[in-house]
Amino acid sequence: MPSEKKHILIVTSEFPPQPGGIGNHALHLASCLSKENYRVQVIADQRSLTGEDEMLFDTILPFTVVRIKRSRYRYKMYMQRIIATNKSFKNASHVIATGKFSLWNVAFISLFKKRKTLAVIHGSEVNFKSFILKKSIDASLKKFDKIIAVSKYTKGLISYLHKDVVVIPNGIQLENWNVENLPEIVLQGNPVFTTVGRVSTRKGQLQVIKQLPMLLKKYPTLHYHCVGIPSEASDFKEKAKALEVEKHITFHGSVSDTILKQVLLKTDVFVMLSTESKTGDVEGFGIAILEANALGIPAIGSVNCGIEDAIKPNVSGILIDGSNAEQFLQAIATILNSKASFSAEAREWAIQHDWSNVIQQYIALLR
Repeated sequence: MPSEKKHILIVTSEFPPQPGGIGNHALHLASCLSKENYRVQVIADQRSLTGEDEMLFDTILPFTVVRIKRSRYRYKMYMQRIIATNKSFKNASHVIATGKFSLWNVAFISLFKKRKTLAVIHGSEVNFKSFILKKSIDASLKKFDKIIAVSKYTKGLISYLHKDVVVIPNGIQLENWNVENLPEIVLQGNPVFTTVGRVSTRKGQLQVIKQLPMLLKKYPTLHYHCVGIPSEASDFKEKAKALEVEKHITFHGSVSDTILKQVLLKTDVFVMLSTESKTGDVEGFGIAILEANALGIPAIGSVNCGIEDAIKPNVSGILIDGSNAEQFLQAIATILNSKASFSAEAREWAIQHDWSNVIQQYIALLR
């Protein structure tokens, strides 16, 4: 606990109740710092049309949130973010920026107002293919006193900057994954594979679909469940039809926390074969893997992305080349043959990533 109440300003490009990994990370970071006796203020956008969703959400938080009112003109929101951040700078001892525009915003204001600044990088915002975007982020990062990467993979994306980068992994709130007295549901398939996350190239659902014909030869009754916003689901369904595996896939769309837990509890293997999109969108960590681990569900994930930090190899799950069906089959067999051991280790791995442990690494930097 700090000797005095330091004022921490968190400037974020996303924030609940709207979906997004960066927003959830910012929420947990702010909440945990508040519990540790820091005064916290968050600057974030209003994403809903009326702002009522955000207002209701913000009233129950133990810290203050400044919302940038939604406007049809994006440049107005950009200017309001800068104005609000500049105003809050004077009261802060430390400023934490997370998300693309937040990096630009805080770096710019730090030219005129000196505060301790920390950048949290997740992945995609430091992997743009556009030369101008990439150089602008690089210039911004050079202005920060400290850079925090959520994985060793993300740290590697900016190794050419020769900056001192600290890796602090993503965390989960274990208390949110209590499943006592939760009624069971019937879920199609044996075995059951599940991916949780926006249906998109980055999350890797298409990688799994492409390999289902080969997997079905060994596991003819398997079923693949996709939970999350169905952004590219229509395209993926067409691919499944072309491969004649559509009967073995269910796209659930967005679901409640209760249904999500019920689906995971019936899952044999959590799968995230993430790939990089054409624009450079990458998986910086893979928090959904830890959430599945918290319920004792082991995972199979891709190498060459942030998932390498989310899975303890051959302990909480298995890392593979996501495009290699033979490796995929071998990983499935290994986990199913030692399900109890993998399940126990997955729970232990999740406990190590509880935010009560992760936040201490942030506090060490703030001190």
